[in-house]
Amino acid sequence: MAATAYSVALLGGARLPTAGAGNAAPRSSALLPRRSLHPLRLQDAPRPSLLRVKAASDDTSASGDEIIEDLKGKWEAIEDKPTFLLYSGGAVVALWLTTVVVGAINSVPLLPKLLELVGLGYTGWFVYRYLLFKESRKELATDIESLKKKIAGTE
Repeated sequence: MAATAYSVALLGGARLPTAGAGNAAPRSSALLPRRSLHPLRLQDAPRPSLLRVKAASDDTSASGDEIIEDLKGKWEAIEDKPTFLLYSGGAVVALWLTTVVVGAINSVPLLPKLLELVGLGYTGWFVYRYLLFKESRKELATDIESLKKKIAGTE
């Protein structure tokens, strides 16, 4: 009886033939997937044991007061505050302008797909040029190291 009610509920009121009506064996089990009446609980799920995470022993969290004091110290260390505010405001305006331009480009019908295609092509070229062969991976690593030295000012 429960299987019949279940099949009626799934089929929107249509009834399947039953064995009691003189027909062959009921086909409801062949048509409907078997479902457990109990939902899968999180503690029943298998847990992978490949990854082990251990917390560090030292406490690295900072309280709100420490962060505020740190920011106050950094603000006091700035010598030219108007220039800092001008650059900060310029960065905010540049970020806003960038989102406007990206939104405008995204509204052109074929341009986003074309740019996606260009990005995929460049990614394929980069993988072929720098990641596929061992010598080119070494070249990429040396280029990155020289760039880090230039940025740090040690070169």
